[in-house]
Amino acid sequence: MPVHTTHPNRRPSSHQPLWLRVTHWLNAAAVLVMVTSGWRIYNASPIFGDFTFPAGITLGGWLGGALQWHFAGMWLLVLNGLAYLLLSLLTGRWARRMFPVSPRGVLRDAWLAITARLSHADTGHYNQVQRAAYLFAVADLVLLVASGLVIWKSVQFPLLRDLLGGYDLARIIHFCTMAALVGFTILHLVMAMLVPRSLLAMLLGRPTLQTTTSRENTP
Repeated sequence: MPVHTTHPNRRPSSHQPLWLRVTHWLNAAAVLVMVTSGWRIYNASPIFGDFTFPAGITLGGWLGGALQWHFAGMWLLVLNGLAYLLLSLLTGRWARRMFPVSPRGVLRDAWLAITARLSHADTGHYNQVQRAAYLFAVADLVLLVASGLVIWKSVQFPLLRDLLGGYDLARIIHFCTMAALVGFTILHLVMAMLVPRSLLAMLLGRPTLQTTTSRENTP
C-alpha cells in the first residue's frame, strides 16, 4: 500500500502570508489616523455649510496637531500601499485573487450572497463582489491621495490640480473619496463579523485557531 504524505511546505489557499497581514493592518491604522485627523481639518474650514464632525471623534486636538497626524498617516498609507501593490504583483497574488471580474460575475455573486448561497469555505478565494470592492478601494485610495496632494501642494502640482478641476473641486473630491473609504471600511467590518474565519485568517494567517501539522498516514 502506498504511503500518503502531506507536504509541509504546501499551504492551503486560505492561509494569508505574513506580508499581506502586516500591510493590511498598517493600512488600517493609516486610514484610521487619516480619516479622524481629516475630520478635524475639515472642521476648520467646512465645505458643506454648517456640517461639521463631532470633536470627540476627531484626532489632533487642534488644526496644527491634526495636520501633523494627517501627514504622518499619509506617508504610512502611501509607503505601505506601494509595498502592498509591489508584493502583490511580484508574487502574482494580484492576478490570482483580483481577476477575472465582470459586471455579470459581480451580479451573480451578489445574488448568491443575498440568498445565502455564496460559499465562504476558502477564505483565501475572493468572490467577484469582493474583487470589485477591493479594486474600488484601491482606485478610491489613489484618487484620495491625488486630491490630497492638490490640497496640500496646489502650486507644485498644477497639472494634477487642473485634472481634478481646480483646488475647490479637489476638496470636494477628497471629501467624497474619504466618505467612500469609510463606507467601504464599515462594509468590510460587517462582512468580517459575518464570516469570522476571514478575520482569523487575517490575524493568524489561518482561518482556524488550531494549527495543522504534517503527518504520514500508513495503512
